[in-house]
Amino acid sequence: MDRLDGSAHLMIVSDLDFTMVDHLDPDNLGLLRFNAMWEAYYRQDSLLVFSTGRSPTIYKELRKEKPLLTPDISIMSVGTEIMYGESMIRDEDWEQYLNQNWNREIVTEETAQFPELTPQSETEQRPHKVSFFVEKIKALKVIRFLSERLEKRGLDVKLIYSNETALDVLPKGAGKGQALAYLLEKFKVDGKMPVNTLVCGDSGNDAELFGVPEVYGVMVSNAQEELLQWHAENAENNPNIIHATERCAAGIIQAIGNFSLGPNVSPRDIGDFKKCKVEIYNSCHEVVKFYLFYERWRRAEVAKNMQTPNLIFFPLGTFVHPSGVEQPVNHCIDVMARLHGDKQGTDYRIWVDRVSSEQVGSDTWRMKFYKWEAFGEEQHGCLTTVLLSSKAKVPDGFTWMHMHQTWLEGSEPKDQTTWLF
Repeated sequence: MDRLDGSAHLMIVSDLDFTMVDHLDPDNLGLLRFNAMWEAYYRQDSLLVFSTGRSPTIYKELRKEKPLLTPDISIMSVGTEIMYGESMIRDEDWEQYLNQNWNREIVTEETAQFPELTPQSETEQRPHKVSFFVEKIKALKVIRFLSERLEKRGLDVKLIYSNETALDVLPKGAGKGQALAYLLEKFKVDGKMPVNTLVCGDSGNDAELFGVPEVYGVMVSNAQEELLQWHAENAENNPNIIHATERCAAGIIQAIGNFSLGPNVSPRDIGDFKKCKVEIYNSCHEVVKFYLFYERWRRAEVAKNMQTPNLIFFPLGTFVHPSGVEQPVNHCIDVMARLHGDKQGTDYRIWVDRVSSEQVGSDTWRMKFYKWEAFGEEQHGCLTTVLLSSKAKVPDGFTWMHMHQTWLEGSEPKDQTTWLF
């Protein structure tokens, strides 16, 4: 919450499964396009919020499987848990608020009377969420009778049905929409209300997000019937909510452009940066651009005669490998030349996360970020610090003076010989 000194230019609040993450896209191209755009243009002055039905346990599993960025805020377990930053610090005030008229023991007693309900895994049973699977054909009847029984027991609860299979029983004050409203009120009290907020979803448990006042909303093209029906009944005439024609993360990018919320061309969509003049060029964009070039170099998607590395690196610069070995940058460029096309035809990808920029001199910037590489089932990452200078005559760019990397815990590869930059 305190990462930004003032109001966020844009706050994106997005569901994960089949909204930010497309599980039918094995190459994760939509997500990688969003990642590049966010780190190049938005990370410095905007906020990224993931709002998911997943518990912290299976959310962390997803992060190991997909190239997800680190959100500023995580809303977990269908809006019953709010956590901040990479360390996922819990909002205990929110959880205390949800205790009102909530008794988990009574909920489990009453739900046990319905054989149609199949409990979800133990990881998805949370302090303020009791979760089941139920067939669509039986769901409406179960919801009606279960609501009546819980009300007779004196509980204020909410039952949310989503994905045509999942039923969550929550405190009445919980949910993705209420959690977002709570966060917006905190921002308002602190004088940091986001300039614009965009909510993104695909299923029934996302519906409440679109009901929060004064937000823009996008239902991705693959949105489920339950969400489209809610929209038809409750928000059909709201011009600030659209049904995208693009799937998942690509639909989010489409909405940013539709509502004119900021740049909506991902650096990944630019084939040749020399021929395409970007509207916003800064040190963060420089970092994203270089690693896109490096990925394309390894995949042989750029010609071997490209001289970009020689242009952007200071000839006397140094590269400190995550293993601690210091190497002259000229040696690294020679190694890079030999690596051209070594990942051709594979699923090798690179992305950067948590890019931060600090101006430390009149023409010098210190950049910090996580650099990730994925190849097959493996993901490896390191904390990277780079010193950039705009002093040298590089067209529309910077000179890379020095780079230092350290492995993120547990993420170093067994073979480190081809890890570069």
